[in-house]
Parts: sequence; C-alpha cells; structure tokens
Amino acid sequence: MLTDKQIQEIKEHLEKAQNPLFFYDNDADGLCAFVLLRRLIGRGKGIAIRSYPELDKSYANRAQELNADYVFVLDKPVLSPDFVKKIDELNLPLVWIDHHDMPNQEFPEFKNFHLYNPARNKGKDKSDEPISYLAYKIAGRKEDLWISLMGCISDHFLPDFTDDFAKEYPELWGKDIKAPFQAYFKTEIGKIADALNFGLKDSMTNIILLQNYFIACKNPSDVLAESSRNVTLRKKYLDIKKKYNSLLEKAKEHAHEKMIFFEYSGELSISSNLANELNFLYPKKYIVVAFKKGAVSNISMRGKNVKAILDKILRQLEHASGGGHEDAVGARIKLEDLGKFKELMEKEI
Repeated sequence: MLTDKQIQEIKEHLEKAQNPLFFYDNDADGLCAFVLLRRLIGRGKGIAIRSYPELDKSYANRAQELNADYVFVLDKPVLSPDFVKKIDELNLPLVWIDHHDMPNQEFPEFKNFHLYNPARNKGKDKSDEPISYLAYKIAGRKEDLWISLMGCISDHFLPDFTDDFAKEYPELWGKDIKAPFQAYFKTEIGKIADALNFGLKDSMTNIILLQNYFIACKNPSDVLAESSRNVTLRKKYLDIKKKYNSLLEKAKEHAHEKMIFFEYSGELSISSNLANELNFLYPKKYIVVAFKKGAVSNISMRGKNVKAILDKILRQLEHASGGGHEDAVGARIKLEDLGKFKELMEKEI
C-alpha cells in the first residue's frame, strides 16, 4: 500500500494542479482510477493509453495541445524515456502512479518527476493493489466506493471494503462471492465493469463521452441506465459482447490437459478480457491468448507463477517484451515467433 507520506504528497500534487492531464491504461481499472481522482478535485482531462507496452512520446504532444499544467500517469508499467523527456522540456510536473512490479525505471535527471508505486516499496509497505484501489485511498470519498470496486474486481482483486459495498448495493452483488472473478463474471456490478472495459475499445471521441458521463454518475445503476447520454456506451457494449462471446466459444475448443493456447486476429484487441474469463472457467490450466495484428502479437497469459515462466521464455526471443503480476502477465512478440513461443510454453509447463 502507498504510505501515508506518499498519499499526502500525491494529494498535494492534485491540489496544485489547475489543469491536469491524466493518462490512464485503457481498462476499467485505469478508467476508474482517473474518475476517482477527477471527482476529487473537480478538474482535469483524461486520455486512455493504447500504446503497448510503454507510454510513448506521441502522447506528450497532447499535454501541450491541451495546455496542461500537470501530468499524471495512472496504471502504466513502462514509460518511454522520450515521453518523460518531452514532458520535462515542457516544464511540467510528471506524477506516475502505478502498481506493477516491473524492472526499475528511474529518471533522476528530471527534477519534476515523481514516482509512486507500492510494488517498489520496502517491507510491509510493498504490495500491488490495483490503481483504482490506490486512487480510492488517495481520494478518501466513501460515496465513490462503488467506482473503486469495479476497477478492483476487473483487475482480479477483492478490496477490503467489499462487505461495505455488498451491504449498500445487495441487488448488484451476490451470495458467497469469495473471489474477484466471481464478482466480475457473476454479479450485476461486474456486468457494469465489463461494459466499461468494452466501452474503452471505442473511438477516442466516444471514450471522452464515456468519461464525461461516468464522472457525472451518482451511483452504479446510472452507468447502464437508459439515457440519451450513454447510448453509445450501451450500443458498443452489446456489439463487442456478441463478438467476444463468439471468440470465447472458439477459445474453449482449444482446451487441453494443462493449457489453452488460443490465437486470433481482426480489429478487436480483447486478449486480456478473454484470458481473464478463461482463467475463471479453467482455473487449473495455463491460459495464453494471442492477438495477431500486423507483424506483432500481443499476448495475455494467466496461471500459477506464469510471470516466472514468461521471464524464461522472453530471454529466448529477440525483440520481445512483457511483464505484469505473478499470475497474470502480458507480452509483445514478433508474429513470426508465435509458434516458437507456444513450443517454449509447452516445454515450461
């Protein structure tokens, strides 16, 4: 968990920021973290990050275009040095809040760079709670508990305020929910979080509409309630859900004794979503979902100690990168190496 000192420092940055720009990872965890901090201070713009694995230099231009006086980066495990350098050249403070246990990235040459990541803390303060959990602890607004919970369960984490949510919104919860993905795949609040995840697959224009609508919601039921302001979100959710269900059924056909290795292509990048549900349905198998586009393949992996397995595999491939949590990781490799990747994975398990 972030220390009290770290939380206080982040609050001070937020108070100083008059026109902040928030870059966040384009999933429900990142979106919910942005909304929590945006609702706290009542100002700022948000941009969903689609570059992988790092936040690249091209995004830095948006800070200049939007006349930002502060830049916050939420839930992104790698920053491009060129991005950090560009923000520094604009003389803007850069506050990076993350929770991934990644190889240490430091930028000591930039005086206005501030990193907060409990996965890099020492001793009892070392942890890896989702960014939406950290944002809730920073904001301290009990009325926004439901927003944090959606981000947490979508990132495979049951927060310590789960019982409070269940008491306040029993109609959105369920009985005997003991695991994060039970909450995500088997409850009404999980359905809403799922809709947010799929809504982030839309155009940047529609994502801005989603952000603005979400910021104004007073309770979880507002998110998918029939309204002229969320028509695009509801339509996108139903459209992607139909395609998603089709891919999920195809992936199930690749279930073998120890592993599901499923690869697909197209315009819809939902490998992480598929990997999560397959992991829920087949908890004892290793899950590998590869999205193929152009000359690269983005891979989502789930399974016990899968990070250690991925680390071994990446050392045997050129121009490959990846990382994440102990049992949930992502990787990016050359498409031509996908067959070799599968062979190495089979060998490791």
